[in-house]
Formats: sequence, structure tokens, C-alpha cells
Amino acid sequence: MIDQGFQSFLAGFNPQEILRNALVWIDSLGSLGAIAFILIYILATVAFLPGSLLTLGAGVVFGVFFGSLYVFIGATLGAIAAFLVGRYLARDWVAQKIGGNQKFKAIDQAVGKEGFKIVLLTRLSPIFPFFLLNYAYGVTGVSLKDYAIASVGMIPGTITFVYIGSLAGNLATLGNAPQTVNPVLEWTIRIIGFLATVAVTFYVTKLARKALDEAVFEPKNH
Repeated sequence: MIDQGFQSFLAGFNPQEILRNALVWIDSLGSLGAIAFILIYILATVAFLPGSLLTLGAGVVFGVFFGSLYVFIGATLGAIAAFLVGRYLARDWVAQKIGGNQKFKAIDQAVGKEGFKIVLLTRLSPIFPFFLLNYAYGVTGVSLKDYAIASVGMIPGTITFVYIGSLAGNLATLGNAPQTVNPVLEWTIRIIGFLATVAVTFYVTKLARKALDEAVFEPKNH
């Protein structure tokens, strides 16, 4: 009975509808809507809920400028919260699982040394999952300071999605129909994302190889 009830709950659980209703509620709050939006965005980030709908909705509710600002604040604070959860609540378990893996240790060390650049590039690249990265970086050696500052890499994508959302005009049609986007803006973001993807792949590979070589050939003290 419990399993059936849980399965029924999951079948009826529609995160997009929940977030859409949350946006309608936020829109009715007036000046307090910004605070509510940021808090909900933080919770959504930690809970792996689809933040893209909130980002698009910000364009409808707040406009491009303030929508982008509120999304950036919410996404950054949410990413930091998820990072801290991954570091202090899940790190011990993950470290235990990969404790004997020398390759992971080497890569972890490389990310710790060049964390800002790697986090920045992955934030610029659209192929790296935002929510998963937040937790994953928590179990690497990257510092919280570098991780937080590198959040500026989210700005181009944030502005683009908020702008697209603003074209919808109202929350009822949000995400249901394609919007016409300025082709120059669209291709600029695509090129930035592509270059960032190539750069981060090359850079991480180079750092990992160097760290692995140092780990293999470094003289051991007996």
C-alpha cells in the first residue's frame, strides 16, 4: 500500500506545474515578489527542480534587466547551497567510495589548483548540467571563494533565457510556443558556449594529465 501510494504521488508530481503556479503567485506579490522568487530559485536549485522554467518566467514577471539580476542572485546562492551540501554532507561518503582511486585524487588536486578557471568555463558551456555540477564540485578541491566568483560565467546564458522568456508575454503561454529570438544574440551565445566547451575539455584534460604524471613519477618517501 505504501509503495502504491508513493508511486501515485510520483505519477501526480509535476514540478513544471508547481513552478508555474509559484510564478503566478510571485507575480501577485508586487514588490515582495523579488525576494520570494530568489528564495524559490535557491530551493529549486538544491532540489534539482527545472530552473529553466523559473529563468524564463523571470523575463515575464520582472523584465529582462531585473529578471536577469534576480535569476543570477538566486542561481548563485542556490549553487553555493548545493555546493556546501555536497562538500559537508556527501563528501565523506564519496571520498570513502573513491578513496583508493589515484586518478580521481589527481584530478581532484588539479581542480583544486585551477578551480576558478574550470568552474568559469563549465558555467559558460551549455553542455555541463548546472544542478549536477553544483554538487559535484563540492567533492573536489575547488575553494568556495573561487567557486562562488566563477558564477559570473552564468551571466550570458541567464540573460539569454530571461530575454526569451520576456517574449512570451504572459505566464500561461510560457514554454508552450517557440519565441522569435534575435539571431545575432542567439549565435553569439552559441559561439561562446562552443568555445567554452572546447576550452574546458582541453584545459581539464591537460591539468588531469599533468597531475597524473606528477602522482605517478613523484618520488615517494619511505
